[in-house]
Amino acid sequence: MHIVEVFGRIFVSSLFIVEAIRKFLNPDESIIYMLDHHVPEFLFYPSIAFELIVPILLIVGYKTRFAASLLALFVLIVTIIFHTHHIFTDGMQFTTVLKNIAIIGGLLVVISNEPRIC
Repeated sequence: MHIVEVFGRIFVSSLFIVEAIRKFLNPDESIIYMLDHHVPEFLFYPSIAFELIVPILLIVGYKTRFAASLLALFVLIVTIIFHTHHIFTDGMQFTTVLKNIAIIGGLLVVISNEPRIC
């Protein structure tokens, strides 16, 4: 296994882990944002668990294709729900959509490679 691959998985995963911690430490802001986009509040804690567990699987190299596939699907769904409403009138939303597409691209690279365990 190449060390660059390990760092790539760590860097991609860190985004999800940091976001899960941020949500956990500031639940009111996140829940209000979810409710504003018609996402039920009961999905709040499962989303935190998902954003902690699946990236850890990716970091350690366990079921990398499956973990990367789940994360890519998650990013696609989150992008559609939360960031496409004003994509052409709000420059920040447009940038966020492009960032999320880049994240999905990185995850597709992980999916396309042979799985390796650390």
